[in-house]
Amino acid sequence: MKQGKLWGGRFNKPTDPLVQRYTSSLAVDSRLAKYDVIGSIAHAKMLGRCRIVSLAESKALVRGLEKLLAKINQGKWVIDPNAEDVHTQVQQALERVAGPVALKIHTARSRNDQVSLDLRLYCRDAVSDTTAGLRALQRSLCNLAHRYANVVIPGYTHLQRAQPVLLAHHLLAYVEMLQRDSERLVDARKRSDILPLGSGALAGSSLAIDRRYVASLLGFPKVSANSIDAVSDRDFALELVWVLALAGMHLSRLAEDGILWASSEFGLLKLDDAFATGSSLMPHKKNPDVLELVRGQSGLIFGDLMALLAVLKGLPLAYNRDLQWDKTCVFDAVDRTQAALQVLARLFAHTTIDKARAAALVDDDTLCATDLAEHLVSRGVAFRDAHGIVGRVVAHAEKAKKRLRDLTPQELKLFSPKLDHKARAVLSPERSVEQKQTFGGTGRLHVAQTLADWRKRLGR
Repeated sequence: MKQGKLWGGRFNKPTDPLVQRYTSSLAVDSRLAKYDVIGSIAHAKMLGRCRIVSLAESKALVRGLEKLLAKINQGKWVIDPNAEDVHTQVQQALERVAGPVALKIHTARSRNDQVSLDLRLYCRDAVSDTTAGLRALQRSLCNLAHRYANVVIPGYTHLQRAQPVLLAHHLLAYVEMLQRDSERLVDARKRSDILPLGSGALAGSSLAIDRRYVASLLGFPKVSANSIDAVSDRDFALELVWVLALAGMHLSRLAEDGILWASSEFGLLKLDDAFATGSSLMPHKKNPDVLELVRGQSGLIFGDLMALLAVLKGLPLAYNRDLQWDKTCVFDAVDRTQAALQVLARLFAHTTIDKARAAALVDDDTLCATDLAEHLVSRGVAFRDAHGIVGRVVAHAEKAKKRLRDLTPQELKLFSPKLDHKARAVLSPERSVEQKQTFGGTGRLHVAQTLADWRKRLGR
């Protein structure tokens, strides 16, 4: 085997060093070594079971591969800069530990179906690990909501104060988003959970291999039905990156809320010193750099998605070397998402809320203008008319430089006889959240039950 390459027999010249460096994928795909070996163990067992190699040879291959797997798991696997890719390095390492029988491991397979298998195994693990990270962040947010279960804050639309909501209700909105991300990840795994090995380069094999046996060894519920599709498409990887991009968007929004709340203008959220940074010039600064980095890196994950789409969009069937670049996008998106989840879970576990500041922010009875309109509705006024009446009341209070609650009964009755002495009682943020009855709304009882359900579901 010339040059130690799996394809070297046809060539009479060594690869130019520049080409060797440019085409080598080992710097990226070396992290697939574990999966390459795991897939090879299943393949070796199948070759022996089908008598394509002898049982003794199959056992020798498995023993050699298990030695390599132990080395990888112990952190002793070292990248060989002279190897073309991870598959070549595993092949060469197997030759050293198992001897000439290692030359038979590549029987009835191609690097095309091999790399698809490795990436699918990686994506399955990435789904499991990322789902665990999402769960940890959900748990952290739920615990924060539990610690401040009775805190009322202004809810915002258009970044303008809108209506009073429970802080816990706001935080649980992100828990819901992250749950959908988890569900999308689990669903995306179904597209990764299909065995491509046995597809060969693109046409399958003339040898009587048993693909379903390999699938059972590796835990794949399905075997690919089209060998061309199996080796050439990466929609399973693209779907994973898409879900991670969507999760990244949710993390960015969560980070943005944290950044706003930590500002002096809001003053609602207090970052632990261990999760903030300072300024090299201004001694008083305490910056939310972690949150800003999470917000910023979402754009890089979006870039991974667009890059992978662009790599795939013009490829004719079947395999093309362009697909070497797919792993760069997948690994980057997974790494960034998992790192963000880990740091955010820790950050929110050490975050405090300024209750006094929350009370000050919510001490604005225009937040209860909708409650006042609904009070009129309860007195038989059509909502459209009630909306107009309360709008004129708010305009009057602003002009008079008064709070709504400071308007006299006589002033209120100028706008509607149904704005009686009970009307001013609805101008309370606490009462506002107490009175919400809608399932899914910010009503205290509903939020308390929802939070309890989530904490039970996620563990404390």
